[in-house]
Amino acid sequence: MTRVTAGFSRTHWPGKLRPYQAAALDRLDAAWAGGRRRAWAVLPPGAGKTLIGLEAARRLARKVVVLVPNTAIQNQWIAHWRRFTPATATADADRSLGADVTVLTYQSLAIFDPDAETDEEGRARGPMRRLHVNGRELIERLAAAGPLTLVLDECHHLLDVWGRLVAEVLERLPDAIVLGLTGTPPESLSPTEAALVDTLFGTPILGASTPALVREGHLAPFAELAWLTPPTAVEADHIAGETERFAELTTDLVTSTGFLTWLDARFTANTHAVPWTRVERDEPRLAAAALRMHHAGLLGLPPGARVREEHRHAPSADDWVALLDDYVSNAAPGADTVEAIRRALPSVGYTLTRRGVRAARSPVDRVLARSAAKTHATVEIAAAEGAALGERLRALVLCDHERAGARLPARLHGVLEPEAGSAWLVLANLVADERTAPLGPMLVTGRTVAAGPATARAFLAWADRPDLALTEDGGVCVIGGSWSARTWVRLVTAFFEEGRCRILIGTRALLGEGWDARGVNALIDLTSATTTTSVVQTRGRALRLDPSWPEKVANVWSVVCVADGHPKGAADWQRFVRKHRGYLAAAPDGEIVSGVAHVDATFSPYAPPDPGELDAVNAAMLARSSAREETREAWRLGTGFRDELVHTLRVRAARTARAPVSAETARPEPPPVVPAAACAAPAPPRPVRAGVALALAGGGVAVLLLTVLTWVAVLLGLPLLAAGAYLGVRRTRALRRAERLLEEAAGDPPLLRFACAVADGLRAADLSRRGAEGVVARAEPDGTYRFSLSAVDTATSERFALALDEVLSPVAAPRYVMPRYVLRSAPVHEWLAGTARADGVVYHAVPAVLGQNRGRATAFAQAWNTWISAGEPVYANTPEGEGVLATHRGENPLSATTVLRVAWD
Repeated sequence: MTRVTAGFSRTHWPGKLRPYQAAALDRLDAAWAGGRRRAWAVLPPGAGKTLIGLEAARRLARKVVVLVPNTAIQNQWIAHWRRFTPATATADADRSLGADVTVLTYQSLAIFDPDAETDEEGRARGPMRRLHVNGRELIERLAAAGPLTLVLDECHHLLDVWGRLVAEVLERLPDAIVLGLTGTPPESLSPTEAALVDTLFGTPILGASTPALVREGHLAPFAELAWLTPPTAVEADHIAGETERFAELTTDLVTSTGFLTWLDARFTANTHAVPWTRVERDEPRLAAAALRMHHAGLLGLPPGARVREEHRHAPSADDWVALLDDYVSNAAPGADTVEAIRRALPSVGYTLTRRGVRAARSPVDRVLARSAAKTHATVEIAAAEGAALGERLRALVLCDHERAGARLPARLHGVLEPEAGSAWLVLANLVADERTAPLGPMLVTGRTVAAGPATARAFLAWADRPDLALTEDGGVCVIGGSWSARTWVRLVTAFFEEGRCRILIGTRALLGEGWDARGVNALIDLTSATTTTSVVQTRGRALRLDPSWPEKVANVWSVVCVADGHPKGAADWQRFVRKHRGYLAAAPDGEIVSGVAHVDATFSPYAPPDPGELDAVNAAMLARSSAREETREAWRLGTGFRDELVHTLRVRAARTARAPVSAETARPEPPPVVPAAACAAPAPPRPVRAGVALALAGGGVAVLLLTVLTWVAVLLGLPLLAAGAYLGVRRTRALRRAERLLEEAAGDPPLLRFACAVADGLRAADLSRRGAEGVVARAEPDGTYRFSLSAVDTATSERFALALDEVLSPVAAPRYVMPRYVLRSAPVHEWLAGTARADGVVYHAVPAVLGQNRGRATAFAQAWNTWISAGEPVYANTPEGEGVLATHRGENPLSATTVLRVAWD
């Protein structure tokens, strides 16, 4: 430990640290004591990263310099430090570094000189040599300041802009102790970013996850909601024209024997020489496009291919483009065909060059991203939230830009409004609507503060700033004067927190991260950023606890514009999907799941709902938004958890495949063993022969009567009658057992038994520590079933879900297959004698992880024999196996539809 700077106290933070905060600080103390000089702490937004940074700096007792991404966060660091007691150390934002704690923005360091981009010979210079003189002077002062604690807040920004510069700066500060703070999980980093983080900080110090902090009561429960809207009429007409142009091309291609012949030769006729698994590995984009063409009826199923959830929708623009690129490059189509492709591609955001097809900005994508319909949806959401919460509402609307800025392409003039997609247009619409104007909507950005006339005048009176003045601009008043963003962000935030304005509109750059307003309980996300960092930071604005409302529940809305018919019409939906990929939230049933399934269990990450369903979806979302108490209950606050990801498999079963009937089903007992390769698994009731049905219809009553008769005969001393009655009971029970076995063998086993077989197979192969006792099955309201393996690590849960998916899905190109014997009919006397035999067989794939070698396949077969059917694994590379695959490849053994999801345990 180095010297104590004057004014610092070694006293710890006077408030009570939360357990995860204390644990993070203890790990930091251990790191410094062990000689580490750099560390990176990862905690979700709202978890108190600022407090951890300040307390860590206090314990180190050095001069502190904090770098932050914007002025809003800069103000908060200084305010937080001044709340420390005893507040003997000074804190300010002066570049002279005279205070004990100096808080600066990254921009104050990274001031680049545009004339210093290259040296005299035209070679690009490194970041340090490109700095403006003011930036270099600041670095010199840092180096001369003595031992420093350098805190890099929201340090994921280093990975985007300033990473290489900060790396060079740190080389000049060898004595500095460096602490990075971020809410971005390490697993979301690219390999390049991960390498940079490792260079700057070493192994990250991980805190608790967002679901864990919500469950423990340190963050507010929240619901992820979506408002789905079609484009406006004007926008839809424009998109229809673009659709027609591309449709003409695809129609010509489909009716052209040349393209279809090439398509068949490329993916069906010639793939016998290349296994489909290799095609998917080497050309995943083309393979996926080919399977969606198969779904559309334009291509046969390639040998060995398996159609999964992502393939069960119409080919997208990207699919067509991937195929056209390959077609033009390798099939040498005629000049007329090439020219037709060249003319049509711009309508879906691509151009044809000499080097193939290249991406460009799609006009349809631009229309969807900036659609006026999204602004109208914002008004509807705000009105609904205002009606539900009244004076308690604190809504934040986040946009990409204050003003539209860039000029529209000529082809979009008259289609999009000039300010479409801007925060300014959102403010104007909220002020103009009679339902939302009383909520006092207000705009704050790094350049502007604006509001409706009444709200603007109220703000001036509240702020008591006679130096400020109002300027009207289209029904909205801009508040100007001698102040800066550092001042107005603080004042507007306080005005908002007090409820004097209940809707705040801002940009993601200023309010989307680090900005702290604990009262935010509704967030409307209109931004287009889809990185993990932006998603985590944006949603973090709504998750802070509100001391004035201990039962706070936040609603987080995503507004999505979808257009039917155009191949690029799902572009905004795909942005929505990317935002939620990897992000965990509570679904309505309480399961913490990743992806759009936590918004609605019926949402697919591959295609939006049908246009006719949008109104119903929005109505359901509005109902859920007002049911905040149900959202709170769904999070099951205070209950236990393991803070690990669990992979689940959702299955929509065919009518013949039974599944759990309760909401959650524990491990069942193995089915009774039926001799001679007859199916050993239970199934739904099936009609049996009329004579058997009549004979057994009153079997339960008969057993009861004969049992009573047996005891009466014993009491009366009639041994022959008692023996006859007893034999009748045994006979009737045998008949009932025969009926049950006959019914069970006649249909498909319950899905739960397949899950148990997979779990036991994995355990027998030493691939899981838990078997069938760990299987969890839940029934969904929409008729689907969800299977997972509990109390195992994330890798094992994923292994189980993937293996079960392979068992239930159509046979593609497995290494081994397993037979499942079925019995369609058999005389009852054969069942009673134990001589009934199967008269049908269905084949299932042995999961790839269990089919790697004969030993694992045998382990799976033993579990299969216990839960499903007698039989031995059949190796595909034998005459018998080749015959089975030739006959059964592509068949769905259960007609079940499967969907893989990731949940939190």
